[in-house]
Amino acid sequence: MNGTGESDRPIVPRKLSNNGAAAAAPAEGAEGRGLAKENLLRQNQPIGHRAAPGWQNALERIRQAAKKDKDVRFTALWHHVAKVDRLREEYFALKRDSAPGVDGQTWQQYGQDLEANLQDLSGRLHRGAYHAKPVQRVYIPKPDGRQRPIGIPTLEDKLVQRAAVKVLSAVYEADFMGFSYGFRPNRGCHDALDALAVGISDRKVNWVLDADIRGFFDTLSHEWLVKFVEHRIADRRVVRHIKKWLNAGVLEDGKRMQVEEGTPQGGSISPLLANIYLHYVFDLWADHWRRTRARGDVVMVRYADDFVVGFQHQHEAERFLADLRERFAKFNLELHPEKTRLFRFGRFASQQREERGQGKPETFDFLGFTHSCGKTRQGKFIILRVPMKKRMRARLKSIKVELRRRLHDPVADVGKWLRSVVTGWMRYYAVPLTYDILATFRRHVIWLWSKALRRRSQRSSLTWRDIFRLANLWLPMPRIYHPYPWERLRVRSKARAV
Repeated sequence: MNGTGESDRPIVPRKLSNNGAAAAAPAEGAEGRGLAKENLLRQNQPIGHRAAPGWQNALERIRQAAKKDKDVRFTALWHHVAKVDRLREEYFALKRDSAPGVDGQTWQQYGQDLEANLQDLSGRLHRGAYHAKPVQRVYIPKPDGRQRPIGIPTLEDKLVQRAAVKVLSAVYEADFMGFSYGFRPNRGCHDALDALAVGISDRKVNWVLDADIRGFFDTLSHEWLVKFVEHRIADRRVVRHIKKWLNAGVLEDGKRMQVEEGTPQGGSISPLLANIYLHYVFDLWADHWRRTRARGDVVMVRYADDFVVGFQHQHEAERFLADLRERFAKFNLELHPEKTRLFRFGRFASQQREERGQGKPETFDFLGFTHSCGKTRQGKFIILRVPMKKRMRARLKSIKVELRRRLHDPVADVGKWLRSVVTGWMRYYAVPLTYDILATFRRHVIWLWSKALRRRSQRSSLTWRDIFRLANLWLPMPRIYHPYPWERLRVRSKARAV
């Protein structure tokens, strides 16, 4: 058994590349990484369509084979993706109301003759007759006012990509570094935030590199990405279909455009491909750099294409930044010159900047939070994390616009909608020491709702007592949902040990 679910297909030994890029990079060092288990099911998946034990066992065999031998190249993976049972599982895991792709096919339409459609799709995948369609490009507003391009794949492309992601993740989770958190099973934004806070607080960090990759998803090299995939994947059908998705192009304003580089955000496969690319370009290289070239402490946390690195010594931070620019240039990447900063930060930053007459330490933004240096009542250093002001303003602005659109909807319907919005916002931003900000956000929402309610009628008799009664009925009260960073990490470490 080769760990791919096929006992009659040999594993081809990994061939070391001569390109001098990723092949020579060392294996990941100890980073407190446990072998993450995938969450194979979605909450909206009916009981009758749960993942079969055989599917889970196949994924586990792939995981164990990948973990046991980091030089193994997998030769037989595509048959797992092309099975009707796998495709059916992914169909029922999709959101029913998700936007259709370029073919206009919705979840409901595809399901009218589901079994026949899945049999046909499976047959095309086995025969090599499946063709990826262009993604529908749409734009969503960013907090800074710019537009973010999003690609919407067709429904069949979503099914195949999701199944492929589960199989490939079983391989790459054995390889990915512990400081990589984006779009991985059992890891999320708050794990990355907590790891960063604990790393800076507990290690000798005096300098922080806040880096931003310019247009990462639009500029990554297809050629390099395929080479990186082939370090682990020798199944030509898997590689061929990845090329199909990369080369499918985008449809915008009715015109199809061929894409020579980058991977559209929005597809299920894009986050995994981005992680694979940065695993070889950044993660392995950065870990090797800190183990071989740094003399002081170095901590790093990466979430997708956003990463922060902390250093003990300034000269090492400057050398790392220079080396990183050179490294990225080899792989068609570039650090954004205006958004990449190296600055003093840490437990001694306040004292050191005060001695130089430089005022308070600079702050930095990461995953929606502004990080700053602070102290507890006992005088102990702590990293303060608060919601980014521009994100908060953008959310309030969107609520104001939506309240105007829902001006004449029933009050109960608007209250239910506001409850879901405020609850979602608080569940993300309710970290320790943010209670006052949560309360401020809630007060702003109440004020916006009061203006909308009074605008419904020119002779509105609503008093503030009425408005607060509605607010207390529908809007959640501020509360802290997340533990302190070291508490969460301690719980996760114990869970891994068990």
